[in-house]
Order: sequence, then structure tokens, then C-alpha cells
Amino acid sequence: MHHLRNFCIIAHIDHGKSTLADRLLEFTKTITDRERKDQLLDDMDLERERGITIKSHAIQMEYAHRDGKFILNLIDTPGHVDFSYEVSRSIAACEGALLVVDAAQGIQAQTISNLYLALEHDLEIIPVLNKIDLPSANPEEVKDQIVELIGCKHEDIIPASAKTGLGIDDILDAIVARIPAPKGDPNAPLQALIFDSVYNPFRGIEAYFRVMNGKMAKNQKIRFMATGKSYNADEVGVLKLTKSPRDVIEAGDVGYLISGIKEASEVKVGDTITTVVEGSTVPIEGFEEVKPMVFAGIYPVDTEDFEELRASLEKLRLNDASLTFEAESSAALGFGFRCGFLGMLHMEIIQERLEREFQMTVITTVPNVSYCSYLKSDPDKVVHVHNPSDYPDPSRLDRIEEPYIRAQIITKSEYVGAIMTLCIEKRGQIQNQVYLTSDRVEMAFEMPLAEIVFDFYDKLKTISRGYASFDYHPIDYRASDLVKVDIMLNGDPVDALSFLVHRTKSHDIGRKMCEKLKELIPRQQYMVAIQAAIGVKIIARETLSALRKDVTAKCYGGDISRKRKLLEKQKEGKKRMRQVGSVEIPQQAFLAVLRLND
Repeated sequence: MHHLRNFCIIAHIDHGKSTLADRLLEFTKTITDRERKDQLLDDMDLERERGITIKSHAIQMEYAHRDGKFILNLIDTPGHVDFSYEVSRSIAACEGALLVVDAAQGIQAQTISNLYLALEHDLEIIPVLNKIDLPSANPEEVKDQIVELIGCKHEDIIPASAKTGLGIDDILDAIVARIPAPKGDPNAPLQALIFDSVYNPFRGIEAYFRVMNGKMAKNQKIRFMATGKSYNADEVGVLKLTKSPRDVIEAGDVGYLISGIKEASEVKVGDTITTVVEGSTVPIEGFEEVKPMVFAGIYPVDTEDFEELRASLEKLRLNDASLTFEAESSAALGFGFRCGFLGMLHMEIIQERLEREFQMTVITTVPNVSYCSYLKSDPDKVVHVHNPSDYPDPSRLDRIEEPYIRAQIITKSEYVGAIMTLCIEKRGQIQNQVYLTSDRVEMAFEMPLAEIVFDFYDKLKTISRGYASFDYHPIDYRASDLVKVDIMLNGDPVDALSFLVHRTKSHDIGRKMCEKLKELIPRQQYMVAIQAAIGVKIIARETLSALRKDVTAKCYGGDISRKRKLLEKQKEGKKRMRQVGSVEIPQQAFLAVLRLND
């Protein structure tokens, strides 16, 4: 065990984690020249196209050190705030972390929040200053920032460039020298922590785990503690670039397990694996459950694909444990699912993966956050509102509370005024403001989560020319004056378009929604009234005029009463059509709601 090292790489978006992982694999000769390519561990097409990491990936390297041969397990992690849950899972399986900071951009918000995650788990931190070959690099100033942040010495920081391969040897030496070997008793009963799982259509579910105590052997009878189900370990092994089977995996090591599990719900990330005979009775602690932040309905375009969509979502949930879903129905869209996501980027990724990996075309409703409501009849009992249609009758409502977050924004000092204006518009309250250097400021705000769900991140990047970095974590629920706005077409409410919003913004958003729908809904043979309403009070209205067919075209000259008769007949027909006709809402209308402010 003392020749084993488990570590992960944590950093802000685009600070060079994936490139650094590529170089480490090359230097330890884990991959041959033939297998070389950029972003080697990002195996999803989406990750390669967008240039971001979405999933954590584990890989084992062998490093020939002067003290002998060491085995290094690297777990590469995402950097985007929506995927910090993946980072927390990877950290649970490691003893050390490489903290990668860009020498040109310095420390960003996500760097700090991931660092705190690592420190909570008592990980040994190795600071790495990446991209020092860039002409815009400012290594001395950024070194001072790192020293101030984690209290290390200047000489502890390793200067490197993942692109050119400079300093990679020093990093490998530091991993061996500074990160402690895993602790664990190989003779104790088996305890292994599952930190990821993937679905393989040929072999069932593959679970990735880290053995804390004991050992796992091939063909052993094993048991999952959360579900209590037992299986046979058909194949265990370690993760090189491809899977390499072993007979036994001992304490401290990271490996994979294939046991022919078919049901997605049976493998829970964070669960403990033990043996059936003389197994452990205590599960491993210190693993947090994920809480979705944003909810949206996902409906199949064709109602008959409902079961297929359920199967696709279950397979997606396997290697994305942060996705939650339950069935729901809507009058406008038929049967579908209410899904919980960690953020808007996460929602986009899920939608794209459904289309690519499962060929499902789906309609997504307006995303919203979940609220807590309390009724007058029982003011202590919480009623959760995940969906505007669950909103209780206002006359029976005692109060409603919405989730608040603490947002951390790091930016250049010239953009402070614009960012403050943006946050105050979004009902934020500034808590404090600290100058990290002469022109970099860290600002902390408390604001409602609902306000940052839609387009806050994009706007922040626009007004700060891409400089500001943003990170948030939930704090609590607070009472708020919220109202439910219904959108009605000819007096019929369209449940998929209704939304909850703060009273001060309801008129504004209601008006914008009606204007947007007027552009998008195709004109009918009869007049269509598009209205926004709070309860019975109409707050905005647009009228879509009818397509007029000229019924009097064949009457030229002659008596006016003939024309009147035809016009009256047309008027009657339109009135009848309006009573029975239903207005089709095109899919763009549902998507346009997300981009109301553009």
C-alpha cells in the first residue's frame, strides 16, 4: 500500500486540468504515441465539442520513481459550478489534490470553492501554477495569491506548463513525496465506496469504487449496503486506458466491478460494497446526497414515446447521479417527467445527451426552483412546490418561502459598479467586498436562487467582458411575496407556460410573455386573445387578429344586402370556430420563454 497514491485535479474552468492529465499519462508512459490525442479522458462527444469536462474519469498510472515503482490513481474532475457534485464524489476517493491555477488569470471563484471541498476532507494540497509559458502570465503575483489563500511556502508551488510539458516531472515527484499513502486494513472486512457508475449495454452496470478496507476478489459474493442486494463479482480490475482485469483488488486501490446488474436503481453512488460472508456491518460515512436546484418538465414530442423516454432517463441517471425525475402530466403536453437539475448548463447537457445518445426529441418547459409553502390550516407543515401547478390556493396560503444562495463573485475592480447593479436588480443584497489585489475584488451577495436560474451567468460574463467568475451555494429558505402568473389563450390556461415570480416583476414578465407569444403563435381563422393573469385579475393582454378570407370577392356590383349576408355568415362561422377551436402552441414558444430578456 505504501507505493499507492490516489489524487484528483481541481481547478476553475479552462485552467488546464484535462491537458495536465494528458501530460501525466504521457510522462508515465500509460499511453503510447499511437493513442495520443487531446482531452484524452473526455470520451463524450459533447465534452470534446464544448471543451469542458462533464464527468469525472479515473485512470491508473505506473511511475518509475527513484525509490521504486509507484502506482498513481488519477481522478480527473469537472470545473464548472453545475458539476461541483462530481468533484465532491472524486474528492471522497482521494488523499491528495493538485490545485491548478492559471498564471494569467489568477485565482477564480470556483478554485476557492473546490479547494474548500478538498480541505473539508483533509486532502493534501499541491499547488501547481499552470500556463507559465503564456506571454500574459504573471507568475509572481499569482504565487502571492496562492500563498495567501492556502498558507503554503513560495517554494511549495510548482511552476508548470501542461501544453509544453514543463514541470511535469516535478509534479510527479511531488505527488509521491507529499501525498500520503492510503490508510486501510487489508485484513479487515471489505468496505468499498462507489464513486461512479456507467451503463454498458453488453455487460450491464459497471461500478467504479475505491477500497477503504479489506480486499475484493473475482467471483466473490458481494453485497450492496444501501439496497441490501447480493451479487457475484464476475470481473474486478483496475482502470487503465482500457479496463484491465485482476484477480484481487486490495485496500487503498481504485477499481471497477462488473456483476451483470441490469437495474439502474440498484447501484447508488456513495453506497458501500461489502462481502456476503463475514462482511462489514458499518457503511462508509461522509458522503453527501445531491440536492437538485432547478426543476423543469421534459415531455416527448410524440406522446407514444413516454416509456422510451423513461428508459433513456434511467440510463442517463446511471452515470449522472445528480439527475432526479418523476412522472407528471400536463393538459397541454400530455405525459412526461418533472426533472431536477443542478443548474441550467446541466439541463442543457441532459437535453443534448437525450437527443444524441437516445435519439429522443423532447420539449422542455419553463425551468423553476422548488419553494416551500405553508397553509393557514397547519402553519408548521411544509408543502413543497416543485411545479407552478402545485401552487396552493392563495386564500388558503399562510406564507411561501423561496431558496436563497450565497454568491461569490471575483472580478476586476473596474466592473464592480455594473455587477452591483445587476445583483441588486436580481433582488440581491451585498454582504461584503474584499480587494484581493489592487485590481481584483471578491464580492459576496445573498440572493434568491430563482433570480440566477435563467440568464444571470450569461449577463455577468457580458458586463464583465468574461472576467468575472461566479460560484454559489444554497443557504436557507426565506419568506417572499410570490405570485403565480397564468398564461391564457382564449380564456383557457396553458399549464406548461405558467410560472411563479416575485410580485414586483409579475406585470413586466407577463407583458413580455404575451408579446413574445403573439410573435410565435401562428394566426388562426379567428381572433385569439393572449392574456397573462394572477388569479382572476388580467395583468397583460395581446390580441392575435384573425386571418380574413374575402368572402365577398365573387359579388361585384349588385345589392349590398347580399354582401352583408355573406359577411354575417362568416362572422357566425368564426364565432363557432372560436368556441371549439384549440390553438396549437409551437415548440419555439416554450423555448422563447427562457430567453425573454434578449
